[in-house]
Amino acid sequence: MNLRLALIADELREAERSGQPIAPVRDRIGQFAESGDLLSAAYAIQQTNTQRRLDAGGRLVGRKIGLTSLAVQRQLGVDSPDFGALFADMAVGDGEEIAWSRLMQPKVEAEIALVLERDLAHEKHTVADVISATAYALPAIEVVGSRIANWDIRLADTVADNASSGLFVLGTRPVRLSRLDLAGCGMAMERRGDQVSVGAGAACLGNPLNAAVWLADTLARLGTPLKAGDVLMTGALGPMVVAQPNDVFSASIEGLGSVSAVFGEAGEAR
Repeated sequence: MNLRLALIADELREAERSGQPIAPVRDRIGQFAESGDLLSAAYAIQQTNTQRRLDAGGRLVGRKIGLTSLAVQRQLGVDSPDFGALFADMAVGDGEEIAWSRLMQPKVEAEIALVLERDLAHEKHTVADVISATAYALPAIEVVGSRIANWDIRLADTVADNASSGLFVLGTRPVRLSRLDLAGCGMAMERRGDQVSVGAGAACLGNPLNAAVWLADTLARLGTPLKAGDVLMTGALGPMVVAQPNDVFSASIEGLGSVSAVFGEAGEAR
């Protein structure tokens, strides 16, 4: 990766450390991308910061899939999802209070998480491959965040920024896929009893398994295949919702049960 792209990675890393969002980076990525390949340059920036986190002792525990809503894809002018890295220190327990100081412009969305028991290393996977490799599913809430000021993002911004990752909350009741209708399952998310988001598995590329196949193929092609034990956050089942201090969100997914994200009081600005 060239020096100018490395400097953008530095800026995103410093924004996360300091809690001070930065201006969009898409124009500079496009300016410095080799052969005009904007997406590859954005992923190179993401990988740089992923490797830095690994070098500092971070433990990679899975991946998140973003842009699984066709409406959002059209809005950003893309025709496929994106992905980011999940680290162990991004995981929050079900109902555990999240310190506000850990967050940057947080929003929440309900998802289905898959946990693998076998690697997915083929060049091309089928839905059957993913089903066979999955140990169980869990209800989940992703707390997305952005190092880009005011969420002024396009595809290159969010990809470079680890797919706008923040934290993730997993439920604690594992369910085998044979007991679930992943496309047809309904989702409802409430904020202290008031419904704020509804959706279904079909909102995620028609079926969360389709998203998982896309991710498995993409990572195998990049030489970083999904491994046994990995957590896959498969994408939003309904609209995301802005989080505020002291909010409590509970997401219920048919067949999977519920999971809660609890936010603490406002502290230092992030």
